[in-house]
Amino acid sequence: MYKVYGDYQSGNCYKIKLMLHLLNLPYEWHPINILNGDTETPEFLAKNPNGKVPVLELEDGTCLWESNAILNFLADGTEYLPTEPRLRTQVLQWQFFEQYSHEPYVAVARFIQFYLGLPEERLDEYKKLQKGGHKALRVMEKQLQLTPYLVGDDYSIADVALYAYTHVAHEGGFDLSGYPAIQAWLKRVASHPRHVAMLG
Repeated sequence: MYKVYGDYQSGNCYKIKLMLHLLNLPYEWHPINILNGDTETPEFLAKNPNGKVPVLELEDGTCLWESNAILNFLADGTEYLPTEPRLRTQVLQWQFFEQYSHEPYVAVARFIQFYLGLPEERLDEYKKLQKGGHKALRVMEKQLQLTPYLVGDDYSIADVALYAYTHVAHEGGFDLSGYPAIQAWLKRVASHPRHVAMLG
């Protein structure tokens, strides 16, 4: 059985939880409090020397880290990761987009507001993050006006990767009312029969 070390309210950790539920795979969840220094202990650093969640521990004790890498591992050979090279590359394209153009803005703004409570010393940073976050949301909106999922007609780990922080973007100050295609996509993803909520 897989072991997941993560924070229930982290979007990156939620990606793994959602993927495991979509694949109906059993797992044990080991809660990690990122604000209490849980990722800095020698025990945790032995699992991920980079000191970040999530970590997926396999049955043989091997540990995998970086959320999108874990998604690729879990989805390999399933319907959530296409085998056709062009489509598979498009999945990777959206995963790289998530890590470089979406997460650094949407997730960080959420961290400042939701986790830290918008401290005065980070307010300017928070406001600057809104511009980059909305740019990323516009890119998604444009694609989702054309296709029901980010890579065509089929739900893939590209959607899992970007759903994680987009569905809680309002907790970082992002109003999604101006993105109807994203709103429809969020409902589409959440309607999957094996969908699980972040805190579900």
